[in-house]
Amino acid sequence: NFTLLLIKATSGLEIPCIINSVCVTGCSFGGRFYSLEDTWHPDLGEPFGVMHCVQCYCEPQKSRRGKVFGKVNCKNIKQDCPDPDCDDPILLPGHCCKTCPKGNHALTQTHHLLLSGFQDPNGQLKKQTNKARCLVSPSADFVAVLTGVTSSWLPSSSAVARVRFVLTRNSLAFSITYQRMGRPSKIVFLDSDGTTAFEYRVPKGQSDMICGVWKNMAKPLLRQLQSEQMRISMTTSTSRREEVEGKIIKHRALFAETFSSMLTSEEENSGMGGIAMLTLSDTENNLHFILILQGLIKHKGKDPLLVPIRVQLVYRQHILREIRANITSHDPDFAEVLTDLNSRELFWLSRGQLEITVATEGPDPRQISGFITGRKSCDTIQSVMSSGDALTPGKTGGVGSAVFSLHDNGTLDYQVQVAGLSSDVVGLTIELKPRRRNKRSVLYDLTPEYSKTTGQAVGSWSRLEARHIHMLLQNELFINVATAHSQEGELRGQIKALLYSGLDAPRHELPTPLAGHFVSPPVRTGASGHTWLSVDKQCHLHYEIVVAGLSRTDDITVNAHLHGLAEIGEMDDSSTAHKRLLTGFYGSQAQGVLKDISAELLQHLDQGTAFIQVSTKMNPRGEIRGRVHVPNNCESGTKADTDEVEFDDVYQKDPEELKKDPHTCFFENQHHAHGSRWTPNYDKCFSCSCQKRTVICDPVICPVLTCSRTIQPDDKCCPVCDEKREPKDVKAPDRVEEHPEGCYFEGDQKMHAPGTTWHPFVPPFGYIKCAVCTCKGSTGEVHCEKVTCPALTCSQPVRRNPSDCCKECPEEDRTPAGLEHSDMMQADGPRHCKFGKNYYQNSDSWHPWVPLVGEMKCINCWCDVSIVISRQCGCV
Repeated sequence: NFTLLLIKATSGLEIPCIINSVCVTGCSFGGRFYSLEDTWHPDLGEPFGVMHCVQCYCEPQKSRRGKVFGKVNCKNIKQDCPDPDCDDPILLPGHCCKTCPKGNHALTQTHHLLLSGFQDPNGQLKKQTNKARCLVSPSADFVAVLTGVTSSWLPSSSAVARVRFVLTRNSLAFSITYQRMGRPSKIVFLDSDGTTAFEYRVPKGQSDMICGVWKNMAKPLLRQLQSEQMRISMTTSTSRREEVEGKIIKHRALFAETFSSMLTSEEENSGMGGIAMLTLSDTENNLHFILILQGLIKHKGKDPLLVPIRVQLVYRQHILREIRANITSHDPDFAEVLTDLNSRELFWLSRGQLEITVATEGPDPRQISGFITGRKSCDTIQSVMSSGDALTPGKTGGVGSAVFSLHDNGTLDYQVQVAGLSSDVVGLTIELKPRRRNKRSVLYDLTPEYSKTTGQAVGSWSRLEARHIHMLLQNELFINVATAHSQEGELRGQIKALLYSGLDAPRHELPTPLAGHFVSPPVRTGASGHTWLSVDKQCHLHYEIVVAGLSRTDDITVNAHLHGLAEIGEMDDSSTAHKRLLTGFYGSQAQGVLKDISAELLQHLDQGTAFIQVSTKMNPRGEIRGRVHVPNNCESGTKADTDEVEFDDVYQKDPEELKKDPHTCFFENQHHAHGSRWTPNYDKCFSCSCQKRTVICDPVICPVLTCSRTIQPDDKCCPVCDEKREPKDVKAPDRVEEHPEGCYFEGDQKMHAPGTTWHPFVPPFGYIKCAVCTCKGSTGEVHCEKVTCPALTCSQPVRRNPSDCCKECPEEDRTPAGLEHSDMMQADGPRHCKFGKNYYQNSDSWHPWVPLVGEMKCINCWCDVSIVISRQCGCV
């Protein structure tokens, strides 16, 4: 309850950003931006974490001039918890309300229902599918089929593109494949009015896959996306300009899809196309498919037209299967199942040699076709092998890491590396989930490709069956590392897709392994991990970290938030440490962009003398670690002569473009790009930065000078050493302050001088007086810990102020000395207590009212003025 008492009323910032007639407004809260009508649980940071029983809401407000802005409202939701209808309810991690324990039988049954196919025997889509997706998929999936524009007077295009979307919170990642067109130059998202909502400039390259992320989608646009009111278009910049467009729709089949096909026409300027989404049954060789067709039927009448179609499965112009059905012009989609595929058909399916054709029948027949291959996306198939995930879990401190690439012909390229093992590798295999405990089912043996010298296995698996491809893309395969001391497996990891994040990290390369073996001294842990890193042209560090094997029972941090702390610093413990806090883990991943990197640290990255370290509360000095080498040409640190922008905003440097950028800040009659820093005109001793429409200005903390004489230059904020008047016989001290700039604290977004202590300030809750933070000058780290309240001897301790952490004994119990003159004068006045803006008489009691939360019925306050010395109120 003490944290709830510290909540202070706050309003969102009024952000007058207009982009293409779409108003982008919201609320700034705790250093993050939230769109209008967003809800979230506030995160107070360490050591308190997320307040799951407090829910905040970005409420739309209108100013007198009619401008819309956001206002933060927070409330305690614990009182709204329903009463569980069981005797022993449990509180799950990350929840506020207790619930009745449930088995996972229903979940398993629903998951099996999803993967068994797209439809039931009657040809209808499963009604439970949408509900099941909410249980097994944390993100929402959308798809779009893009074909040539036919409404224009210009000739249409025969090009076809497929866009697969994954929505995670308010970020929309997209993977685009296309055929019969050159590489596009621009992708535009259109809202329900046909207005440009977001534009993505396609980087140059030779790949037929386009990957991107639309970050921080506004709430109104998210609603349009969910209600299928948005469209997407894609154009080329070649002499023969081509444009394709299509509607973004939500489709329940995307979660189970493992094979796909893009359907195109041989006709020039046809303006038609489609896609096929396919999957195998779990136990039978049945191939379920759904067709999404566009432009195949030419009919502009209001009444639906019934059109007969013919769907064929073809191998080298030989028809293997044929289905005849009717579709309507208003609903041209079609779903069916091909039962009992034989061994030859399954083999051709795995090699990408089966073709699916769709043709209309009648006086004007039209046809589209395409080859069936494994599902394509920008996600990365990878695995982290740990001893904690072995069939017989252990704690060896070893690590295994693997990256896979699936080709259209069914070949699976793999790169595997292991390190820190207890003994020599005797087996490296890809396996199924064991049906019985310790009863392994090996699919493919990688051991012949393993090199003991390098600790790596690099090769290709060219005989994947269709069933294996299906299981690979459903995250149902594992990789196992057996050693001489652990014949059944010392390391094991699930092979699964890592969602595309948009970061500039080299996922096609082997990542850097992270293991307890690399910690000094080595840590015997069941956890391991790997990381990808890169330094961009602006000298910003992009990083992605994945961990595995952390046990909930071994680490209380995992119980609370499933996160550790990742730090980057020097490998040599004897030298000066240049450490930077990266981010906290959410789930098993951490990712982001680190800016303002010192030249020394960038040099360590370039020389390979830096490391990534993941720490937990059980091992605060490092649970797993890995040495990293990131070549770069950043000799002078992060470049400050250009605006610092996010990696997906590198094309918005023009002043006119900055005005349109929704992340731009407007300050002192100037537009500033997101991530940029500058010195404001009103005070040279402040430093301002733009963080997604929010300007943050902090006072400059001057470094500690070691000279005896200083001067204050007119054009600078901080004093400098006077070299002319400095005595020449005085030697400079051998020890130089490693981090004279101090520590940056995310809560108040300020720099703190080395050695200083403070109560953390967490907007909008204010100062958390039950915690004290310290800036460690040697490392630049911030260390926060809870305040330990002293033991009290009085019978009725009181809390002097509502925001105080510890109670105190009343004045009469502490200092029974005589009254001071000032107290004697006050004793003649009316006796009452002041709490907030209200006054209370002696013996009054009440429940305090706290802004953003309301009346705190679990806290009782009273007024005690029986002693003349003071008039106090206390709360318990």
